[in-house]
Amino acid sequence: MPAPATVEEYLAALPEGARTALEQVRAAVLRGMPGATETIRYGMPAAMLGGRYGLHYAAWKRHAALYPVPVFDGDLEAEVAPHRSGKDAVHLPYGHPVPADLVERVAAAVAARRG
Repeated sequence: MPAPATVEEYLAALPEGARTALEQVRAAVLRGMPGATETIRYGMPAAMLGGRYGLHYAAWKRHAALYPVPVFDGDLEAEVAPHRSGKDAVHLPYGHPVPADLVERVAAAVAARRG
């Protein structure tokens, strides 16, 4: 199977549960990064800010993920910390509601750092 050329192709190739979760992640990322454009980078969807990457998001067997997520200060990091896997990955397990508000705030915080 060829690598997806668009985010829509990437999503269409996913099983239903993963696709539903990643569509929610995608919507939250784009709400948090108004004006971002989307592309496929490193084989996964990415929200780009002015030609620079903002966040990548991907579907895996057991979770959706965001990359790279920097360490934040204060309350936002406290909310993100339970979802961290490694130093810059955030995992969102399937079978749990997608924390869309948290994803949106993470995206906004990343956009503010890139601004």
